[in-house]
Amino acid sequence: MSEILNESLLEMSFAQKQRLAYIDFTLYFTGMMTRSEIVQHFELGLAAATRDINLYKSLKPHNMRYDNAVKKYFIAPEFTPLFAHDAHKTLIKLAHQISDGSDVIGEVEFPVEKPSNLNTPNIDVIATLSQAMVQHKVVSVIYTSLSSGSGARELVPHSIVDNGQRWHVRAFDRKSQSFRDFVLTRLSQVSIIEDETVYAEEQAADEQWQTLLPLTLIPHSKNISHPTAIELDFGMTDGKLIVHVRKAMAGYLLRRWNVDCSPHASLKGAEYQLQLANLEVLDEADNRTIAPGYHLH
Repeated sequence: MSEILNESLLEMSFAQKQRLAYIDFTLYFTGMMTRSEIVQHFELGLAAATRDINLYKSLKPHNMRYDNAVKKYFIAPEFTPLFAHDAHKTLIKLAHQISDGSDVIGEVEFPVEKPSNLNTPNIDVIATLSQAMVQHKVVSVIYTSLSSGSGARELVPHSIVDNGQRWHVRAFDRKSQSFRDFVLTRLSQVSIIEDETVYAEEQAADEQWQTLLPLTLIPHSKNISHPTAIELDFGMTDGKLIVHVRKAMAGYLLRRWNVDCSPHASLKGAEYQLQLANLEVLDEADNRTIAPGYHLH
């Protein structure tokens, strides 16, 4: 069957593959699709969009079902992607609101290198979480934590985040009745369940996510001999850079940027080129303890 699919795809034009990839991507990562989306995205007529949907169905007849009541196609339980979607590229696409699936058919190789990754999240886990977030659904998961091992949880996910070291999902955890971060690679047996959410579980109720903190970054007062170089590196004005970040991301970003958050800028090492001038704002961030040096408070 896979050989027949490959032969069929090879015979198609680039534009046709692109439209099929869009259908595949939209179904996989939102769980639903309409004919009008194809019309608007590719500026096609309704008849042409219908032909593309029928072609996709002929190649993957068990991937979607049509709900006449709402005029939408929905992902079927038997879904298997027509194209191989790269996990890291897909996460970047989702972060930048790109949904055309073009990486699976691109013919141009750009001379751009990305950092090596120590882990790769499971693409099916990403897809299920994405569907749940788009449709405001609850997911049942098995999560393995460092403190308590493996256990079942019900999560209401609202955002997938790159914290600089790994990808995690920000979600309301019904077990602890709080918003928490869950590492994607520690999630297994992820499935959407038919259960209603309440306002307290939604993104709008996540105070740590909704509130921005102003971080005032300055050249390190002890590790840097020529602070002007650092001011130029980061485009500082009057010797400082003020960035506004979500409370839920503050600790991760300060660690990623190697910002000294100790009371007296006491961290040594060439990696600490920046220090946090307004330390008091960290007291509002739940994950402040992972900021470099904060434990010295």
